[in-house]
Amino acid sequence: MDKRQNRESTPPHKTVSSPFPETGDTPVASRLFRFDRVELAGAFGDLGTLLPIVVAMIFINKLSPSSVFLAFGLFYLVSGCYYRLPIPVQPLKAVGALAIAYPAIITESVIGAAGIIFGVFLLALSLSGMIDRLTKLFSQAVVRGIQLTLGLIFLKKGIELIVNKNIFMSGLPGRLPEYPVNLIIGIVVFILVLLLLDNKRFPAALAALAIGIIAGIALGGLAGQPISLGPTDMHLVKPSLADYWTALIMLILPQIPLTIGNACVGTADTCASLFAGNSRLVRTKAGKFAFSMGMMNLPAGLFGAVPMCHGTGGLAAHYRFGARTGGAPIMIGILFVIIALAFGELGFSLLASIPQSVLGVLLLFAGLELCPLLRSLKTNEEYFIALLIAGIALAVPNMAWAFGIGIATDIFIRKMKVRI
Repeated sequence: MDKRQNRESTPPHKTVSSPFPETGDTPVASRLFRFDRVELAGAFGDLGTLLPIVVAMIFINKLSPSSVFLAFGLFYLVSGCYYRLPIPVQPLKAVGALAIAYPAIITESVIGAAGIIFGVFLLALSLSGMIDRLTKLFSQAVVRGIQLTLGLIFLKKGIELIVNKNIFMSGLPGRLPEYPVNLIIGIVVFILVLLLLDNKRFPAALAALAIGIIAGIALGGLAGQPISLGPTDMHLVKPSLADYWTALIMLILPQIPLTIGNACVGTADTCASLFAGNSRLVRTKAGKFAFSMGMMNLPAGLFGAVPMCHGTGGLAAHYRFGARTGGAPIMIGILFVIIALAFGELGFSLLASIPQSVLGVLLLFAGLELCPLLRSLKTNEEYFIALLIAGIALAVPNMAWAFGIGIATDIFIRKMKVRI
């Protein structure tokens, strides 16, 4: 019997031991919400994925910081209250990458149109039951290939952020430009996180962010940046038909395979792997993830916010740094809402002042959490599919090709009973 069968047969009331230590005297699986410093540290674990894309889109695509962070905050609150596990909220990666690459074409109204189309599409998939049929295309080998791909991409991106010559995502030169300050900060924070990784008194993510903010301010991360309080301008976006067409062709179509494979199927599978035996897994199904993403993206798109999703990598990041309950998304959600409505430009400037290398370290450890999930595979054929997907994804910028080829090859191998 394989590990997946073992997980499915585990009684809902039984808590399966985790390779990582829990905190407190009461088993975490028996608590719906936990609000302590370890859970708070886990709440910040996914900033390495979220901030680089979000900050770049605010700067480059001229989005309202308050609209963006309010949407993320509300989605995190909904996710924490409903799923009661550290379910992440992330920007759509394909959408973010294309928006940053083509700002003259991908304007605020096009981004808003993408959120509206994405929301309607996911709600239709969920309510029609189509998502459940699509998930059958994703065998465990395919899912593990997706998780390995994201883990390797996180490792690569994390290292790129650490060795980047620029300290800040805003492009500010900062002080001491003649020295590799960003790299030095990254090495120091990496060693610190490694030493504190399972420390309950001084959680690693909190220590890393504290050092990052202090170092960023000291090195001039706030120089010339707006620091006004109160919300920034928020307004309804009214996309034209041309905006909807551009959003559909350039943003949504490349994003769909990644969303179904990673945000729906992959997140559900990672929940089952990390929280085996938890009674709350009854809610963490692909169809429910599609519904919550659709429900939140539709109104967010009307205000020009960044389109959002769940994700395997974000879940691994929250978990790696200590999050075990719905308390983590609730805490980070409240913080984002406060930043959006009370601190506005100041809150955004503070987040943008965190050195890139600090975010790179968080991303690095998130990747290291995902890659070992490959161990659950049993046969050479399964390993072949997973490694094939990862190899193609790393060579071809559009991961949809990797997923499509991986699924087709997996079906062919199983139908033809090929042995490797």
